[in-house]
Amino acid sequence: MSKEDDIAPPEPEEASEVNVTGVPGERKPVVNIENIVATVILENTLDLNLIEARIPDVDYNPDQFPGLVYRLQSPKITALVFKSGKMVVTGAKSVKQLVWAVKAILKKFITKGIVIQGRPQIQIQNIVASANLNVVVDLEKAAFVLPHSMYEPEQFPGLIFRMDKPRVVLLIFSSGKMVITGAKRENEVYEAVNNIYKILDENKCIK
Repeated sequence: MSKEDDIAPPEPEEASEVNVTGVPGERKPVVNIENIVATVILENTLDLNLIEARIPDVDYNPDQFPGLVYRLQSPKITALVFKSGKMVVTGAKSVKQLVWAVKAILKKFITKGIVIQGRPQIQIQNIVASANLNVVVDLEKAAFVLPHSMYEPEQFPGLIFRMDKPRVVLLIFSSGKMVITGAKRENEVYEAVNNIYKILDENKCIK
């Protein structure tokens, strides 16, 4: 970002410990938000040629892709900006970072004379997170216990579990490492990790 962008970015998010009742601190699951994908809808259309002319560090090649690419360097967040006034923002590691990035981008537009009308609507489409349960998981046993799960170790070493509440997909490895996708809110990630830990523990699928 340029020096004229005086909105300080939020501090990087640290890994968060999931508070599972009765589990000692050294064995509590730890969660990292890796990426938040969101759409931003503006009330007016945008002149992408004008944005490219006034903000030289953007990428715009309409012959190859209809959107303009705007990259923030710290934190590393990318926005795909479309003529319709829609943006797709990726790379944020927290909702705070996401909101900051949208404000910073729109402020840059306004300072360069790009008209922005009304208030932007931010809609989170997907939160991707990683987690470490800090236990060893018996995936063979877990595959029998978890409904809507798939485990084919000959093809892939992880178990795929589609959780109903919250509605997310978990990719679980025997090491206790996990990937969580499909959440719409940060608290859904922590709820999913808390739920899966309790289910695996109650069914004696962890060591």
